[in-house]
Amino acid sequence: MSDIFNQFHQPIGMSLSDWRGAPFPEAQQITGRYCQLERINAARHAKGLYEAYCEASDFRDWTYLPVGPFETFDAFFVYLKKIEEQTDPMHFAVIDLASMKPVGTVALMRIDPSNGVIEVGHISYSPLMKRTRASTEVMSLVLKYVFEDLGYRRFEWKCDALNAPSREAAERFGFSFEGIFRQAIVTRGRNRDTAWYSIIDGEYPTLRPAYDMWLDEGNFDNQGRQIKRLAELMKRA
Repeated sequence: MSDIFNQFHQPIGMSLSDWRGAPFPEAQQITGRYCQLERINAARHAKGLYEAYCEASDFRDWTYLPVGPFETFDAFFVYLKKIEEQTDPMHFAVIDLASMKPVGTVALMRIDPSNGVIEVGHISYSPLMKRTRASTEVMSLVLKYVFEDLGYRRFEWKCDALNAPSREAAERFGFSFEGIFRQAIVTRGRNRDTAWYSIIDGEYPTLRPAYDMWLDEGNFDNQGRQIKRLAELMKRA
């Protein structure tokens, strides 16, 4: 509840008189310890990404995405050519720094600089990326870019309410569940209820140390298995 009141004794939100908006994201490359995000380029990324996605045994990873699956390389190439010029969504390829090969994609979208709100979406990780350190580092890199470099106030995650793995990932990454928008959209000829999650700027400073501790080399044993879970580290932060 707000404890700030106007001249009519009505509760109102805190003053943001110094807020001037946030800049539009322009990063072409964001580099971490295990992976690097590069703006999508069909000529550079299409072949490697298509090969990475073909590692999957079936098409289940595309069920809740608005595009795909792509049964031919030509169809996938056409799609990448289409999105490489877009700035909203702004698509990035995830490059595994150990192999220097693209292993997945992620996007910044619904970009609202005047209100300082941005969403992460179009997350498509190949089998080469799932359950790796890079899959967590991607979120750490994007969070740092959005909150520290750009100064946004709110970072959103939305997904099909039936997409249990996506919802579990949002909670693991520190997003707070905000509710279900019922019958939000029609996709692939079917109804979608949308689950909403967010992280706000006041929460980010408590999440950042947890990400740093989880990604540290000392948090992995000789077989590369995590010692401390991210959720456990977030509780301690």
